[in-house]
Amino acid sequence: MNKKNIRNPEKIVDLISIEKSFDKIRAVNNVSLGIKEGEFFSLLGPSGCGKTTLLRIIAGFEKPENGDVFINGKNVNSVEPNNRPTNMVFQNYAIFPHLNVSENVGYGLRNTNLNKDEIAQKIEEALNLVGLEGYHKRASSALSGGQRQRVALARALILKPRVLLLDEPLSALDKNLREQMQFELRQLQKSVGITFVLVTHDQTEALTMSDRVGVMFNGKVDQVASPEEIYNKPQTKRVASFIGNMNFFETEYLEKNSRTISVCHKDLGNIKLLKSNIFGDDKSKLTIGIRPENFKINNKNGKKQSKSFNAKVVEKSFMGDTMLYGINLGENDHHTYRISISDIKNTPSPNIGEEISVYFQEDDIVAYFEE
Repeated sequence: MNKKNIRNPEKIVDLISIEKSFDKIRAVNNVSLGIKEGEFFSLLGPSGCGKTTLLRIIAGFEKPENGDVFINGKNVNSVEPNNRPTNMVFQNYAIFPHLNVSENVGYGLRNTNLNKDEIAQKIEEALNLVGLEGYHKRASSALSGGQRQRVALARALILKPRVLLLDEPLSALDKNLREQMQFELRQLQKSVGITFVLVTHDQTEALTMSDRVGVMFNGKVDQVASPEEIYNKPQTKRVASFIGNMNFFETEYLEKNSRTISVCHKDLGNIKLLKSNIFGDDKSKLTIGIRPENFKINNKNGKKQSKSFNAKVVEKSFMGDTMLYGINLGENDHHTYRISISDIKNTPSPNIGEEISVYFQEDDIVAYFEE
């Protein structure tokens, strides 16, 4: 262990300067990350960003080339997976096909000092915890996807780990069941009080379930924050692009004072940006980002808002609870920007080809310095 690496005593999991490569590919690149006890933490990012490798390093299935892994205050670099206070639910659940539900759930208790009655009681408690009362003798082959996921959870929780690691456990489920299981997993985590660490590429899943989210790209963690902060104040342009939808506009720098920086866009006009919403090193070029839901459509006969611009509707999609528009700015503009309207009944409903007036609030804008 590097004596310079000092763990944070407030964290149940503390990763310090972790590095891991496969052949010439750096899967995890100098990641330091702390996970609090009792929180639901998600590692979010696109395929190949290193999130699953990082999870497997916590579990002990992969060894870091450099850096230290602390769990519950102990350096576990040389500790084997079965001796760590963690358990893992795999993407494919790893249910044993030749064992029934009870046998699968109690598999990890085989080599303990518990007697049959004690094991049976713990299996009963685990099945009740995940909503599988009465499924003891059900064959593995007779389980639905959601039931298999619950069996995998019960098998992991029966050993009472300090940290439960989940590698995209909902990816194989259909949309409705996935949304149901997101809610149930969150409620389960609250009830047992165990630290959950989830790996997912699904932004909605991470934002819905987590206390905090760590967003990864190319082996590095770009931002760690609450779901609200990740969405409303993404600290890098690639986080802003990956989380939800974002409209980007290149602007011309005008001036700055102690609180704001003024920029100009040929169609949006002059804009004052709050410095607290600007990220990156101070350079000559600022790109601003506006979420589709932060654009509003002016009523034709109403008073125009101060920050308004004209646009042409080129796309229109009814999404059930929202209306999604695509707009162009100016005659020679071939880039399509997005507007998302949730208050459909009280908002104008222009058709494709119509000219509209759109407005926004300066406080909703985030901005990024670029070369």
